[in-house]
Amino acid sequence: MGTTTTAEWRVLLECANPNPAKRRLGELVRNPLDWSTLLTLAHGHGMVPLLAMRLREIDDAIVPLEVRQKLRDSQRAQMVFTLSLAAELFLLLERFAASGIETLLTKGPVLSMRCYGDPGLRQYCDLDLIVRGRDIQRSTEEMIALGYEAKVPLTAIQAQKFPGEYVFARRDSKLLIEFHTEHTFRYHPRPLSVEKLFNRQTRVAVDGHDVPSLSTEDELLLICIHGAKHFWERLMWIADVAALVSRQSVDGGRAMHAAQEVGAERMLRVGLLLAAEVLDVQLPSAAAADARSDRAAADFAAQIAKRLPSADAAMLGPFQRALFRIRMRGGYLNGAAYLLRLSLSPTEEDWGQASKDQRPWLRDAIGRPFRLARKYGRERRE
Repeated sequence: MGTTTTAEWRVLLECANPNPAKRRLGELVRNPLDWSTLLTLAHGHGMVPLLAMRLREIDDAIVPLEVRQKLRDSQRAQMVFTLSLAAELFLLLERFAASGIETLLTKGPVLSMRCYGDPGLRQYCDLDLIVRGRDIQRSTEEMIALGYEAKVPLTAIQAQKFPGEYVFARRDSKLLIEFHTEHTFRYHPRPLSVEKLFNRQTRVAVDGHDVPSLSTEDELLLICIHGAKHFWERLMWIADVAALVSRQSVDGGRAMHAAQEVGAERMLRVGLLLAAEVLDVQLPSAAAADARSDRAAADFAAQIAKRLPSADAAMLGPFQRALFRIRMRGGYLNGAAYLLRLSLSPTEEDWGQASKDQRPWLRDAIGRPFRLARKYGRERRE
């Protein structure tokens, strides 16, 4: 199951397993543990809610009192935040429905419900909503009317500048809302048809409300692309894939069809292989055979699993990151085109503070590779 022999990592893996064994976790926790290291790992990998839940199931005498208290405090804060976020979600959905703006919810509480049966058992800090590109200006106006500050100004939207996501924040709280359109899913190798997402949508119950959400297969693909975007540096993302495959009725054929639509077949395969290899998830036979037939995907999964415990993706330099993008796309020609598009597609970070609506697109595009090289080179040195 594991990728390292440290006792702390084995405990975290057992907590991430969608089919945990209470007895096995108890045996692991009885071994000498560095509890400070375990908590640090859990925070770094987004696993605190699952760790807290699993440890509640074993003998209180095994876990130090101060550790239990820290986990209880963390859980309490997460619960309060989740409730406030859910209340805001229902308000937004009602407001947008009244305005005739169709939305879909992804990740966050809806993914937590699908994977763990509880909106508070997944670590997240915002809400992710999908709207059609033609509705983003009206959506921004609605959010401003609700008291949110738009990180992407209306002038930039009217100038047809596309950010990485449309972020909204409340001045009186820590709530963040992110909107996505077909133009912000830039890590999809080919353009995404948001219309198809709306046609395939389903409903997921969150705190007694049925909210509009992605189909299970589209959600699975999206979290695999998201994991690839961030080099799979957090165990939480693998746990999400593992839980979604284990606890939901995933149609492997539909998931692969959705991946083929956007050229993300290898990204999907890597996510499935990580769930199988790191967390012992039993994949559907057809999906397992397809994933393992891609030798490069299997190599990627093995490399990521080896790197995962140390969470050293930040140590990847610009060249390693570029090569990862190329190979993850599948095929060097397609991969090079994918990397070039990512490298030359400016986001709000490239626009400049004083010229978000005036500076030509070409200037932003040319400056983007240099900004990225400086950014990741600095992170690696630090």
